[in-house]
Amino acid sequence: MNFNGNTTQRQPGKWHLALLIGAAWLHAGQAAEPAFNYPDKNRNAVSISFDDGSASQVQLAVPLLERLGVKATFYLLPYHIRQQLPLWQQAVKNGHEIGNHTSSHTCTGNFRWLRNRDAGLEQVDLAFMQRDLQASQADLQRMLGVSPRHFAYPCGQTFVGRGRAVQSYVPLIAEQFTTGRTWNNETGNDPTYADFAQLTGLKIDGLTFNQMRQLLEQYREQDKWLILVGHEVGVAGPYSTDLQALEQLIHYLQDPANGYWLAPVGEVASYIRQQQ
Repeated sequence: MNFNGNTTQRQPGKWHLALLIGAAWLHAGQAAEPAFNYPDKNRNAVSISFDDGSASQVQLAVPLLERLGVKATFYLLPYHIRQQLPLWQQAVKNGHEIGNHTSSHTCTGNFRWLRNRDAGLEQVDLAFMQRDLQASQADLQRMLGVSPRHFAYPCGQTFVGRGRAVQSYVPLIAEQFTTGRTWNNETGNDPTYADFAQLTGLKIDGLTFNQMRQLLEQYREQDKWLILVGHEVGVAGPYSTDLQALEQLIHYLQDPANGYWLAPVGEVASYIRQQQ
């Protein structure tokens, strides 16, 4: 208000103008950002992965994948695959990707069975993790003839120790593997930004096909790479992926109209790195 009682419009200061101009440039830059180019002009990449190497994976999931012409990534625990070794050896021959999942399945000691084995993450250190990774690599090489280049963090957890002594073991994974995948996350992987040593994973255990489809739509966003994660295979449960829902999901992903490129973790990672 001026001295005559009339209202006047306040003129923006220089800082305000600069802020407005900067915001405009930022918006324009975002709008002009080119889409990431996946094969066949697909909008997103999807990888199907399984953790642990349970018998149901090689007995139920692998035959389904073979019938539908799909390759998946299996992060295996050596002590699981020994019971189904001939089937896992055939899965490797058929082109499925094998990843490392540690030897001890080391995650939080809040799981009492791990704490009782002194294998809870809060109980161990980086030296323990290094030995455990090497033991798993040696077992997988001996049993399956492969030296995995991809890793999945048990329980999706990336630390050792507790409190002020906590340390990340992500650097160990970054040094020894091409990718490291976490679990039960809330977003997909931006191909131009994601840390390949800490890729996100989306849980599909316990979901119906419609819930899986909703999950894809929720997290696909622009250009995202979605890594789906299951455990047991058969009837849906907290740690089990429904076999029928998995088949419906694969058919959905294979439909060109839906815009998904379906490939193992290593294939997608290699493609993204080449594009970068």
